[in-house]
Amino acid sequence: MAENQENKDKDLEQPAGEQNAPEETETPEEEAKTEDAAEEESGEAEKPEEGSADKKPKFFKKDKKDKKDAEIEDLKDRLMRQMAEFDNYRKRTDKEKKQNYEIGAADFILKILPVVDNFERGLNAMTEADKETSFAQGIEMIYKQLTKVLEDEGVTVIEAQGKEFDPMLHNAVMQQPSEEYESGIVIQELQKGYKYKDRVIRHSMVMVAE
Repeated sequence: MAENQENKDKDLEQPAGEQNAPEETETPEEEAKTEDAAEEESGEAEKPEEGSADKKPKFFKKDKKDKKDAEIEDLKDRLMRQMAEFDNYRKRTDKEKKQNYEIGAADFILKILPVVDNFERGLNAMTEADKETSFAQGIEMIYKQLTKVLEDEGVTVIEAQGKEFDPMLHNAVMQQPSEEYESGIVIQELQKGYKYKDRVIRHSMVMVAE
């Protein structure tokens, strides 16, 4: 009896909250919830790292874009250079074609000029009576037609009579004193000279005053 009384006195001395307080134990369900909450917290804590990881791909994408733009600019520059080179090539070839055509045309015209000379000699040898005939008129018409074709192609006659002698245009084959002309002036034209588009294809054969 005395021991029971002492135990009761000890129980009264302990705080009310501590008397017979059962030990708290977690059930399996609560442990699972606790683990899920811990994982969520750890996931939230790692979010900034994921955000920082997302920035790296953007940075790399920007570098790739800058590199791509540089390549595009380089290709544009190459294209412009090639277009300029092609334009210069086209102009150069057109110029060469024109020069070759003019050289060929000049050679052909040079072969025609003796025919023109013969027409002129035949017309100059005719008397006034001969010039009235239909035959002479036909010859003169052919001569005019031929000279007109040459003029249309850019052939012009070099002026010589009464002009100062120019070695670039005239070929002096004779020289004699003259009271009418000063020294160095063309007295007589023995054969006509011709130009083809500002290029001398045959010099005038002339006589020059001493």
